[in-house]
Amino acid sequence: MYEWFQRIPASVGRKGIFIGLTLAAGILLIRIALSVISATALKKASIHNRLLVRNIIVYIGTIILFLIILGELGVNLSAFLGAAGIIGIAIGFASQTSVSNIISGLFLLGEKPFAVGDVIKVGDKTGIIITIDLMSIKIRTFDNLYIRLPNEKVLNTEVVNVTRFPIRRLDIAIAVAYKEDVGRVKDLLADIARTDPYALSEPEPLVLIQNFGASGIEFLLGVWFMKSDFVLLKNSLLQRIKERLDAEGIEIPFPHNALYTGLATKPFPITIVGMDQAANPHGG
Repeated sequence: MYEWFQRIPASVGRKGIFIGLTLAAGILLIRIALSVISATALKKASIHNRLLVRNIIVYIGTIILFLIILGELGVNLSAFLGAAGIIGIAIGFASQTSVSNIISGLFLLGEKPFAVGDVIKVGDKTGIIITIDLMSIKIRTFDNLYIRLPNEKVLNTEVVNVTRFPIRRLDIAIAVAYKEDVGRVKDLLADIARTDPYALSEPEPLVLIQNFGASGIEFLLGVWFMKSDFVLLKNSLLQRIKERLDAEGIEIPFPHNALYTGLATKPFPITIVGMDQAANPHGG
């Protein structure tokens, strides 16, 4: 085969063919290496670690392949590497943020506060982690937006891993009028939580008097649930609480404002009238 290769006229470009074959063989070897490592060393690794190792293998393989091709083209690799080192130092000073992102990515890799598939909240951004790279983390929000979060920002910001644990607790604030019986309201809220199809029986629901508000007594209802049922549970509880309190005749208050014209005057009288009287205030 080598003799056949030597017979190719220079005009055809034997170097071009050699480079093409080298490129094809290099890509094939990189893919084989990825397949072998994924099937052996990374078989039980997390998605996070698999993606990171795959990226490192691709980067290293690409660099080696690039250097081989440069050598075939007659480039002095010693001079090239020396120049590349100087350029690298200059680029390093000019791109400190990128270096910081890579270092932050290594810290995140060691700490492992989250993994691909987790739902995280960073600042006002919440979404599902798609990929974790050395430079950044990509998430998809629940309204299908694609967001790139630099590793440096993630490392220096409070990150809430919403789905780290299999169960969570949903806290709902409910206010009722001061005239209502506190014990009765607590029993009703506990019954609503216990009978909800998305709520867990263990740990038991929590019902507490949280505060005496401006318009009513404020209760806190805490219900435990599987992390995948958050939206379903919240919608179910809010609807059932409203329907049950209405059915039991328990008032859900709202803020009231009194109008004054001065310290010496009495408040304006406020009278609730029917629809017919409001439409025809003078009678007739």
